[in-house]
Amino acid sequence: MPCAIRLRSAAACGLLALASGEVFFKETFDAGWEDRWVTAEGSGKVDVTAGDFFGDEVEDAGLHTAQDAKFYHVSAAHTEFSNKDKDLVIQFSVKHQQDIDCGGGYLKFLPAGLDQATFNGDSEYNIMFGPDICGSTKKVHVIFNYKGENYLIKDTISAKTDQNTHVYTLIVHPDQTFEVRIDGTTTKKGSLTEQWDFLPPKMIKDPEQSKPEDWVDEARIDDPEDVKPEGYDDIPAVIEDPDAEMPEDWDEEDDGEWEAPTIPNPEYNGPWKAQKISNPDYKGPWVHPEIENPDYFEDSEIYSYTSFGVVGLDVWQVKSGSVFDNIIVTDSVEEAEAFLAETYSKNIEKEKAMFDDIEEQKRAEMEAEMEEEDFPEEEFEMPEFDEEVEMHDEL
Repeated sequence: MPCAIRLRSAAACGLLALASGEVFFKETFDAGWEDRWVTAEGSGKVDVTAGDFFGDEVEDAGLHTAQDAKFYHVSAAHTEFSNKDKDLVIQFSVKHQQDIDCGGGYLKFLPAGLDQATFNGDSEYNIMFGPDICGSTKKVHVIFNYKGENYLIKDTISAKTDQNTHVYTLIVHPDQTFEVRIDGTTTKKGSLTEQWDFLPPKMIKDPEQSKPEDWVDEARIDDPEDVKPEGYDDIPAVIEDPDAEMPEDWDEEDDGEWEAPTIPNPEYNGPWKAQKISNPDYKGPWVHPEIENPDYFEDSEIYSYTSFGVVGLDVWQVKSGSVFDNIIVTDSVEEAEAFLAETYSKNIEKEKAMFDDIEEQKRAEMEAEMEEEDFPEEEFEMPEFDEEVEMHDEL
Protein backbone atom coordinates (compact mmCIF):
# COMPACT_ATOMS: atom_id res chain seq x y z
CA MET A 1 0.00 0.00 0.00
CA PRO A 2 1.60 3.33 -0.98
CA CYS A 3 2.33 5.79 1.80
CA ALA A 4 0.66 8.67 -0.04
CA ILE A 5 -2.72 8.01 1.60
CA ARG A 6 -3.31 11.45 3.13
CA LEU A 7 -0.66 11.01 5.85
CA ARG A 8 0.56 14.22 7.40
CA SER A 9 4.26 13.39 7.73
CA ALA A 10 6.89 11.40 5.93
CA ALA A 11 7.71 9.64 9.19
CA ALA A 12 4.52 7.65 8.79
CA CYS A 13 5.98 5.90 5.78
CA GLY A 14 8.69 4.40 7.90
CA LEU A 15 6.16 3.03 10.37
CA LEU A 16 3.76 1.72 7.77
CA ALA A 17 6.55 0.11 5.79
CA LEU A 18 6.86 -2.34 8.67
CA ALA A 19 3.16 -3.16 8.47
CA SER A 20 1.55 -5.33 5.84
CA GLY A 21 -2.05 -5.51 4.72
CA GLU A 22 -4.60 -3.53 2.82
CA VAL A 23 -5.99 -0.20 3.95
CA PHE A 24 -9.51 0.32 2.66
CA PHE A 25 -10.13 3.71 4.24
CA LYS A 26 -7.96 6.24 6.04
CA GLU A 27 -8.92 9.76 7.01
CA THR A 28 -6.91 12.46 8.77
CA PHE A 29 -9.14 15.39 7.74
CA ASP A 30 -6.45 17.32 5.93
CA ALA A 31 -6.99 19.52 2.86
CA GLY A 32 -9.86 18.44 0.64
CA TRP A 33 -11.89 16.71 3.35
CA GLU A 34 -15.03 18.52 2.16
CA ASP A 35 -14.78 16.59 -1.14
CA ARG A 36 -14.69 13.27 0.68
CA TRP A 37 -17.45 13.80 3.23
CA VAL A 38 -21.14 14.39 2.56
CA THR A 39 -23.39 16.11 5.07
CA ALA A 40 -26.91 14.71 4.75
CA GLU A 41 -30.14 16.65 4.84
CA GLY A 42 -31.12 17.77 8.33
CA SER A 43 -27.68 17.20 9.84
CA GLY A 44 -26.00 19.52 12.28
CA LYS A 45 -23.11 21.53 10.90
CA VAL A 46 -19.56 20.18 11.02
CA ASP A 47 -16.17 21.71 10.39
CA VAL A 48 -12.56 20.68 10.89
CA THR A 49 -10.51 21.92 13.82
CA ALA A 50 -8.10 20.65 16.44
CA GLY A 51 -10.29 22.17 19.14
CA ASP A 52 -9.31 24.20 22.16
CA PHE A 53 -6.35 22.01 23.14
CA PHE A 54 -4.17 19.66 21.13
CA GLY A 55 -0.72 18.18 20.69
CA ASP A 56 -0.29 19.59 17.18
CA GLU A 57 -2.83 22.02 15.77
CA VAL A 58 -2.47 20.70 12.21
CA GLU A 59 -2.06 16.99 12.86
CA ASP A 60 -4.82 16.85 15.48
CA ALA A 61 -7.46 18.61 13.36
CA GLY A 62 -10.55 16.45 12.95
CA LEU A 63 -14.26 16.47 12.13
CA HIS A 64 -15.90 18.73 14.69
CA THR A 65 -19.58 18.81 15.69
CA ALA A 66 -20.47 22.50 15.73
CA GLN A 67 -24.12 22.87 16.80
CA ASP A 68 -25.77 21.99 20.10
CA ALA A 69 -28.84 19.75 20.30
CA LYS A 70 -28.49 18.34 16.81
CA PHE A 71 -28.47 15.02 14.99
CA TYR A 72 -25.39 14.55 12.82
CA HIS A 73 -25.51 12.56 9.59
CA VAL A 74 -22.16 12.80 7.83
CA SER A 75 -20.51 10.08 5.72
CA ALA A 76 -17.62 9.26 3.41
CA ALA A 77 -17.53 6.56 0.74
CA HIS A 78 -14.57 4.31 -0.01
CA THR A 79 -13.65 1.42 -2.27
CA GLU A 80 -16.00 -1.49 -1.67
CA PHE A 81 -14.58 -4.62 -0.02
CA SER A 82 -15.62 -7.75 1.87
CA ASN A 83 -13.94 -8.95 5.05
CA LYS A 84 -14.58 -12.62 4.26
CA ASP A 85 -11.58 -14.80 5.20
CA LYS A 86 -9.60 -11.83 6.53
CA ASP A 87 -9.24 -9.72 9.64
CA LEU A 88 -11.30 -6.57 9.95
CA VAL A 89 -9.77 -3.70 11.92
CA ILE A 90 -11.70 -0.49 12.61
CA GLN A 91 -10.04 2.35 14.49
CA PHE A 92 -10.68 6.05 15.14
CA SER A 93 -10.15 8.72 17.77
CA VAL A 94 -12.66 11.03 19.42
CA LYS A 95 -12.09 13.96 21.75
CA HIS A 96 -15.08 15.16 23.79
CA GLN A 97 -13.49 18.50 24.57
CA GLN A 98 -16.88 19.95 25.59
CA ASP A 99 -17.07 17.57 28.59
CA ILE A 100 -19.99 15.78 26.95
CA ASP A 101 -23.04 15.08 29.10
CA CYS A 102 -25.29 13.38 26.56
CA GLY A 103 -24.25 12.37 23.08
CA GLY A 104 -22.76 9.71 20.87
CA GLY A 105 -19.12 9.32 19.94
CA TYR A 106 -19.44 6.23 17.74
CA LEU A 107 -19.17 5.59 14.00
CA LYS A 108 -21.14 3.35 11.67
CA PHE A 109 -19.61 1.18 8.96
CA LEU A 110 -22.08 0.61 6.16
CA PRO A 111 -22.36 -1.35 2.91
CA ALA A 112 -21.66 0.33 -0.42
CA GLY A 113 -24.50 1.95 -2.31
CA LEU A 114 -25.75 4.25 0.46
CA ASP A 115 -27.54 7.40 -0.67
CA GLN A 116 -25.34 9.69 1.40
CA ALA A 117 -27.60 12.70 0.92
CA THR A 118 -30.35 10.93 2.89
CA PHE A 119 -28.15 9.09 5.38
CA ASN A 120 -29.84 8.94 8.80
CA GLY A 121 -30.48 6.76 11.83
CA ASP A 122 -32.64 4.36 9.83
CA SER A 123 -29.93 3.59 7.28
CA GLU A 124 -28.88 -0.06 7.55
CA TYR A 125 -25.30 -0.59 8.69
CA ASN A 126 -22.96 -3.52 9.24
CA ILE A 127 -21.22 -2.43 12.44
CA MET A 128 -21.71 0.40 14.92
CA PHE A 129 -18.74 0.96 17.19
CA GLY A 130 -17.60 3.56 19.69
CA PRO A 131 -18.45 5.38 22.92
CA ASP A 132 -21.89 6.58 23.97
CA ILE A 133 -22.31 8.85 26.99
CA CYS A 134 -25.61 10.08 28.41
CA GLY A 135 -26.31 10.44 32.11
CA SER A 136 -25.42 7.18 33.83
CA THR A 137 -24.78 5.45 30.47
CA LYS A 138 -21.07 5.53 29.73
CA LYS A 139 -20.32 2.57 27.52
CA VAL A 140 -18.73 1.46 24.28
CA HIS A 141 -21.19 0.18 21.70
CA VAL A 142 -20.23 -2.88 19.66
CA ILE A 143 -23.26 -3.65 17.52
CA PHE A 144 -23.33 -6.10 14.62
CA ASN A 145 -26.08 -6.40 12.04
CA TYR A 146 -26.85 -10.08 11.44
CA LYS A 147 -29.56 -11.19 9.05
CA GLY A 148 -31.21 -7.77 9.22
CA GLU A 149 -31.23 -7.49 13.03
CA ASN A 150 -28.90 -5.41 15.21
CA TYR A 151 -27.24 -7.28 18.10
CA LEU A 152 -25.62 -5.57 21.09
CA ILE A 153 -22.70 -7.02 23.01
CA LYS A 154 -23.74 -8.65 26.30
CA ASP A 155 -20.93 -7.34 28.51
CA THR A 156 -20.53 -3.64 29.32
CA ILE A 157 -17.36 -1.94 28.09
CA SER A 158 -16.80 1.35 29.91
CA ALA A 159 -16.10 4.41 27.77
CA LYS A 160 -13.57 7.09 28.64
CA THR A 161 -15.32 10.13 30.09
CA ASP A 162 -12.59 12.76 30.32
CA GLN A 163 -12.07 15.55 27.77
CA ASN A 164 -8.89 14.26 26.13
CA THR A 165 -8.54 12.30 22.90
CA HIS A 166 -9.05 8.53 23.06
CA VAL A 167 -8.66 5.88 20.38
CA TYR A 168 -11.17 3.05 19.94
CA THR A 169 -10.16 -0.09 18.05
CA LEU A 170 -12.31 -3.07 17.04
CA ILE A 171 -10.68 -6.22 15.63
CA VAL A 172 -12.78 -9.05 14.17
CA HIS A 173 -11.08 -12.30 13.12
CA PRO A 174 -12.32 -14.98 10.68
CA ASP A 175 -12.29 -17.50 13.54
CA GLN A 176 -15.19 -15.47 14.98
CA THR A 177 -13.26 -13.92 17.83
CA PHE A 178 -13.03 -10.21 18.53
CA GLU A 179 -11.01 -7.67 20.49
CA VAL A 180 -11.76 -4.14 21.65
CA ARG A 181 -8.92 -1.81 22.49
CA ILE A 182 -8.95 1.66 23.98
CA ASP A 183 -5.82 3.74 23.49
CA GLY A 184 -4.06 0.60 22.29
CA THR A 185 -4.86 -1.45 25.41
CA THR A 186 -7.16 -4.47 25.25
CA THR A 187 -10.36 -3.95 27.25
CA LYS A 188 -12.46 -6.87 26.01
CA LYS A 189 -11.89 -9.95 23.87
CA GLY A 190 -13.71 -13.20 23.27
CA SER A 191 -16.05 -15.09 20.98
CA LEU A 192 -18.74 -13.55 18.79
CA THR A 193 -21.12 -16.41 19.54
CA GLU A 194 -20.65 -16.05 23.30
CA GLN A 195 -20.86 -12.26 23.59
CA TRP A 196 -23.77 -11.80 21.16
CA ASP A 197 -27.04 -13.73 20.82
CA PHE A 198 -26.79 -14.20 17.07
CA LEU A 199 -27.80 -17.86 17.17
CA PRO A 200 -30.67 -19.66 18.90
CA PRO A 201 -29.68 -21.58 22.07
CA LYS A 202 -28.38 -25.11 21.59
CA MET A 203 -30.61 -26.46 24.36
CA ILE A 204 -34.16 -25.49 25.28
CA LYS A 205 -36.63 -26.53 27.99
CA ASP A 206 -38.57 -29.61 27.00
CA PRO A 207 -42.07 -28.32 26.13
CA GLU A 208 -43.48 -31.77 26.93
CA GLN A 209 -42.31 -31.63 30.52
CA SER A 210 -43.81 -29.72 33.45
CA LYS A 211 -43.43 -29.83 37.22
CA PRO A 212 -45.43 -32.73 38.71
CA GLU A 213 -48.42 -31.64 40.77
CA ASP A 214 -47.19 -33.62 43.78
CA TRP A 215 -43.68 -32.15 43.64
CA VAL A 216 -42.71 -30.84 47.08
CA ASP A 217 -40.36 -27.84 46.92
CA GLU A 218 -40.89 -26.46 50.43
CA ALA A 219 -37.69 -27.09 52.38
CA ARG A 220 -39.22 -26.31 55.81
CA ILE A 221 -42.74 -26.70 57.22
CA ASP A 222 -44.59 -25.92 60.43
CA ASP A 223 -43.92 -28.44 63.20
CA PRO A 224 -47.23 -30.31 63.55
CA GLU A 225 -46.40 -31.11 67.19
CA ASP A 226 -45.91 -27.46 68.11
CA VAL A 227 -49.26 -26.36 69.62
CA LYS A 228 -50.29 -22.83 70.45
CA PRO A 229 -50.43 -22.36 74.26
CA GLU A 230 -53.87 -22.00 75.78
CA GLY A 231 -54.83 -18.37 76.28
CA TYR A 232 -52.07 -17.09 73.96
CA ASP A 233 -54.49 -14.97 71.91
CA ASP A 234 -55.96 -13.42 75.05
CA ILE A 235 -52.78 -11.50 75.79
CA PRO A 236 -53.32 -7.91 74.56
CA ALA A 237 -50.67 -6.08 72.55
CA VAL A 238 -50.98 -2.94 74.72
CA ILE A 239 -52.00 -2.30 78.32
CA GLU A 240 -52.76 0.74 80.44
CA ASP A 241 -49.69 2.37 81.85
CA PRO A 242 -49.73 1.35 85.53
CA ASP A 243 -47.60 4.36 86.46
CA ALA A 244 -49.90 6.91 84.87
CA GLU A 245 -51.99 9.13 87.16
CA MET A 246 -54.88 11.43 86.39
CA PRO A 247 -53.72 15.07 86.41
CA GLU A 248 -54.79 17.05 89.45
CA ASP A 249 -56.49 19.68 87.33
CA TRP A 250 -58.55 17.12 85.40
CA ASP A 251 -62.25 17.97 85.53
CA GLU A 252 -64.40 15.04 84.39
CA GLU A 253 -67.43 17.31 83.89
CA ASP A 254 -65.48 19.51 81.46
CA ASP A 255 -62.82 17.09 80.22
CA GLY A 256 -64.75 13.83 80.24
CA GLU A 257 -63.77 10.56 81.83
CA TRP A 258 -60.00 10.27 82.20
CA GLU A 259 -58.36 7.29 80.51
CA ALA A 260 -54.86 6.17 81.29
CA PRO A 261 -52.46 6.11 78.34
CA THR A 262 -51.42 2.70 76.99
CA ILE A 263 -47.98 1.15 76.65
CA PRO A 264 -46.71 -1.99 74.84
CA ASN A 265 -47.48 -5.13 76.83
CA PRO A 266 -44.16 -6.75 77.85
CA GLU A 267 -45.93 -10.15 77.95
CA TYR A 268 -47.18 -9.91 74.36
CA ASN A 269 -45.06 -11.89 71.88
CA GLY A 270 -46.87 -11.12 68.66
CA PRO A 271 -49.03 -13.45 66.55
CA TRP A 272 -48.32 -17.05 67.35
CA LYS A 273 -46.29 -19.00 64.79
CA ALA A 274 -45.44 -22.66 64.91
CA GLN A 275 -41.79 -23.64 64.95
CA LYS A 276 -40.33 -24.72 61.62
CA ILE A 277 -38.80 -28.13 60.94
CA SER A 278 -37.18 -29.74 57.89
CA ASN A 279 -39.75 -31.11 55.49
CA PRO A 280 -39.29 -34.89 55.25
CA ASP A 281 -41.00 -34.91 51.81
CA TYR A 282 -38.79 -32.12 50.34
CA LYS A 283 -37.41 -33.07 46.90
CA GLY A 284 -35.43 -29.93 46.16
CA PRO A 285 -36.00 -27.32 43.41
CA TRP A 286 -37.56 -28.76 40.31
CA VAL A 287 -35.26 -28.45 37.29
CA HIS A 288 -36.95 -28.29 33.93
CA PRO A 289 -35.43 -30.98 31.68
CA GLU A 290 -33.81 -29.69 28.50
CA ILE A 291 -33.65 -31.04 24.98
CA GLU A 292 -31.65 -30.12 21.90
CA ASN A 293 -33.16 -27.13 20.14
CA PRO A 294 -34.53 -28.24 16.76
CA ASP A 295 -34.14 -24.64 15.51
CA TYR A 296 -30.46 -24.38 16.41
CA PHE A 297 -27.98 -23.96 13.60
CA GLU A 298 -24.31 -23.08 13.30
CA ASP A 299 -22.91 -20.26 11.21
CA SER A 300 -19.18 -19.97 10.69
CA GLU A 301 -19.53 -16.68 8.79
CA ILE A 302 -21.21 -14.42 11.32
CA TYR A 303 -18.12 -12.21 11.21
CA SER A 304 -18.30 -11.80 7.42
CA TYR A 305 -19.96 -9.03 5.43
CA THR A 306 -20.16 -9.05 1.66
CA SER A 307 -19.89 -5.28 1.36
CA PHE A 308 -18.29 -2.39 3.18
CA GLY A 309 -18.27 0.92 1.36
CA VAL A 310 -19.17 3.84 3.65
CA VAL A 311 -18.03 5.25 6.99
CA GLY A 312 -20.70 7.34 8.73
CA LEU A 313 -21.13 9.61 11.72
CA ASP A 314 -24.73 9.28 12.92
CA VAL A 315 -25.07 10.66 16.44
CA TRP A 316 -27.16 12.97 18.59
CA GLN A 317 -25.37 15.47 20.82
CA VAL A 318 -26.91 17.81 23.36
CA LYS A 319 -23.64 19.68 23.78
CA SER A 320 -21.53 19.80 20.63
CA GLY A 321 -17.77 20.05 20.30
CA SER A 322 -16.52 16.49 19.74
CA VAL A 323 -13.56 16.02 17.38
CA PHE A 324 -13.38 12.77 15.37
CA ASP A 325 -10.06 11.97 13.73
CA ASN A 326 -7.63 9.40 12.32
CA ILE A 327 -10.14 6.86 11.04
CA ILE A 328 -8.74 3.68 9.51
CA VAL A 329 -10.40 0.55 8.14
CA THR A 330 -7.96 -2.20 7.26
CA ASP A 331 -7.35 -5.95 7.31
CA SER A 332 -4.10 -5.52 9.24
CA VAL A 333 -3.71 -5.08 12.98
CA GLU A 334 -0.16 -3.90 12.33
CA GLU A 335 -1.37 -1.12 10.02
CA ALA A 336 -3.74 0.14 12.69
CA GLU A 337 -1.06 -0.04 15.40
CA ALA A 338 1.40 1.89 13.21
CA PHE A 339 -1.23 4.54 12.49
CA LEU A 340 -1.98 4.89 16.21
CA ALA A 341 1.72 5.35 16.95
CA GLU A 342 2.08 8.03 14.25
CA THR A 343 -0.98 9.99 15.42
CA TYR A 344 -2.34 9.48 18.92
CA SER A 345 0.81 8.24 20.65
CA LYS A 346 2.89 11.00 19.09
CA ASN A 347 0.77 13.91 20.30
CA ILE A 348 -1.33 12.83 23.29
CA GLU A 349 1.09 13.88 26.04
CA LYS A 350 1.43 17.37 24.55
CA GLU A 351 -2.36 17.57 24.32
CA LYS A 352 -2.75 16.59 27.97
CA ALA A 353 -0.16 19.18 29.02
CA MET A 354 -1.98 21.92 27.11
CA PHE A 355 -5.30 20.86 28.62
CA ASP A 356 -3.82 20.94 32.13
CA ASP A 357 -2.40 24.43 31.52
CA ILE A 358 -5.80 25.70 30.38
CA GLU A 359 -7.54 24.16 33.39
CA GLU A 360 -4.97 25.64 35.75
CA GLN A 361 -5.47 29.06 34.20
CA LYS A 362 -9.25 28.72 34.63
CA ARG A 363 -8.81 27.79 38.30
CA ALA A 364 -6.52 30.74 38.90
CA GLU A 365 -8.97 33.15 37.27
CA MET A 366 -11.85 31.72 39.28
CA GLU A 367 -9.93 32.04 42.55
CA ALA A 368 -9.05 35.63 41.71
CA GLU A 369 -12.71 36.44 41.04
CA MET A 370 -13.75 34.88 44.34
CA GLU A 371 -11.15 36.91 46.22
CA GLU A 372 -12.44 40.12 44.63
CA GLU A 373 -16.00 39.28 45.70
CA ASP A 374 -14.98 38.48 49.30
CA PHE A 375 -12.56 41.40 49.68
CA PRO A 376 -13.61 44.41 47.55
CA GLU A 377 -10.77 46.73 46.73
CA GLU A 378 -12.87 49.92 47.13
CA GLU A 379 -11.18 52.38 49.50
CA PHE A 380 -13.03 53.13 52.71
CA GLU A 381 -13.28 56.91 53.35
CA MET A 382 -13.82 58.28 56.84
CA PRO A 383 -16.74 60.72 57.02
CA GLU A 384 -15.90 64.39 57.60
CA PHE A 385 -17.43 66.06 60.62
CA ASP A 386 -18.12 69.75 61.28
CA GLU A 387 -16.27 70.68 64.50
CA GLU A 388 -18.90 73.27 65.48
CA VAL A 389 -21.71 70.74 65.09
CA GLU A 390 -19.82 68.26 67.23
CA MET A 391 -19.26 70.86 69.99
CA HIS A 392 -22.89 71.91 69.87
CA ASP A 393 -23.98 68.30 70.29
CA GLU A 394 -21.69 67.93 73.27
CA LEU A 395 -23.16 71.01 74.94
